[in-house]
Amino acid sequence: MPVTDYLERNCKLYGDEVALVELNPTIADTRRTTWKEYDLVQTTESQPYRHEITWSVFDEKANRVANMLLGRGVKRGDKVAILMFNCLEWLPIYFGILKSGAIAVPFNFRFDADEIQYCADLAEVDILFFGPEFIGRIESIADKFSRGRLLIYVGDHCPTFAESYHELVADCSSKAPLIRLEDEDDAAIYFSSGTTGFPKAILHNHESLMQAAQMEQKHHETGRDDTFLCIPPLYHTGAKFHWMGSLCAGSKAVLLKGTKPEVILKAVSQEHCTIVWLLVPWAQDILDALDRKELRLEDYDLEQWRLMHIGAQPVPPSLIQHWREYFPNHKYDTNYGLSESTGPGCVHLGMNNIHKVGAIGVPGYRWQCKIVDEAGNEVEQGSVGELVVKGPGVMTCYYNDEEATRETLKDGWLFTGDMAMMDEDGFIFLVDRKKDVIVSGGENIYPVQIENFLSAYDKVKDVAVIGLPDKRLGEITGAVISIKEGMSCSEEEINDFCLDLPRYKRPKKIIFAEVPRNATGKIEKPALRKKYGVENLVAEENRG
Repeated sequence: MPVTDYLERNCKLYGDEVALVELNPTIADTRRTTWKEYDLVQTTESQPYRHEITWSVFDEKANRVANMLLGRGVKRGDKVAILMFNCLEWLPIYFGILKSGAIAVPFNFRFDADEIQYCADLAEVDILFFGPEFIGRIESIADKFSRGRLLIYVGDHCPTFAESYHELVADCSSKAPLIRLEDEDDAAIYFSSGTTGFPKAILHNHESLMQAAQMEQKHHETGRDDTFLCIPPLYHTGAKFHWMGSLCAGSKAVLLKGTKPEVILKAVSQEHCTIVWLLVPWAQDILDALDRKELRLEDYDLEQWRLMHIGAQPVPPSLIQHWREYFPNHKYDTNYGLSESTGPGCVHLGMNNIHKVGAIGVPGYRWQCKIVDEAGNEVEQGSVGELVVKGPGVMTCYYNDEEATRETLKDGWLFTGDMAMMDEDGFIFLVDRKKDVIVSGGENIYPVQIENFLSAYDKVKDVAVIGLPDKRLGEITGAVISIKEGMSCSEEEINDFCLDLPRYKRPKKIIFAEVPRNATGKIEKPALRKKYGVENLVAEENRG
């Protein structure tokens, strides 16, 4: 069963109910891209930045996209890319691609022109939908890129090198196309985060998408009365498949453009959101604003907010302990996953296991997990090894990369590249990325453990621990620390705080700087290693 069946069901059963709301607090007028052939965008004088569509409109628009693509000669298995910021148009276009039998290929909106070209070539993209924000990037490669490819512009004032989305779909049928989709049919290509170089193309079938949707609904018990607040970008598996819990339930979701604490709390309050997925920096910003008394919880209607969950990165236990001080009635969950496992949830803490905060959890719905050594044998409970997972959400392959596929998929098991351990209760704790482990004087040091420790210091806003080159030890531990706004901190303070760590785990170098994160919240450690590793090596050579 494809997830498009849920959309058609919701259209029939809940057609007049709101499916999606778009909130954009950064604009104060209604001059924006809209569905032109119908008056689908709703606004009010008090909320000029609020727009919504119903389930019937959502399904109708997806059908028009599908029929337009079929009319342009798109065949089953052709690849259709999306390069757009979150908006009401995003998901109908995505579902229209699926309904046509084509493969949806979401692009990271941070891709520069060269990365767009690279990923389009790697995934053999036939058509690209793009928004106004990307005109410059697409124009710079249009001559080369557009050979044999169709560029479709979603916005006003279509550039000359593309075709207008609005004109293409205007006369297309709103009826569902007669395309039968099977579980084993290819459905989508997602790209790895690119933090280790150019991204890999990750191919999933329709069974993977359905698994992710049903798992999300089950894990968080999403019901008809829930409202999900979605802030991260829809091109990423995490945002989209967390939203698909709302698709399964037939309930409303809100796409929020903005991450400031007051913007998030206002959206939760005004839209009566019950489920909110945050990244660590956003949760920390909310706590900092509350600590500084810049925000007051009594100014917002938050009684209905029942669940806050976090994913995409390790979560410091100190953050959740602090969160519970302000929101004692919140349920909490953390979700672990990779784009190769159709996003988050192959391991999850579970809403009733807050006593295990610090763990990433237990195998998710219909998933198996084990921890293995270099030879692929399971390690003893309590020992560190590589986390491997198996289930109906595992990718089909790395598209056009047989070697990488063989290295990652073995007998149906997905080798995650993450080092983990399992405690006596069967809960899995993430230790670190295999490639991020620091080897100092022959000793393995796991940065996540030190990051969690340093995050508990009340002046630390964010922290990344990396290995820095050292002539004697091979590597030493460096901590890049971002300090909370309005506070000052010295290296001596950090060193004193770290006295409770074993000597070999204490950072040997403290760097006060911003911690770079990508759009999904992951620390960009290769960029930090490149910047500070080179600087440190030069300093060592100068001292020598």
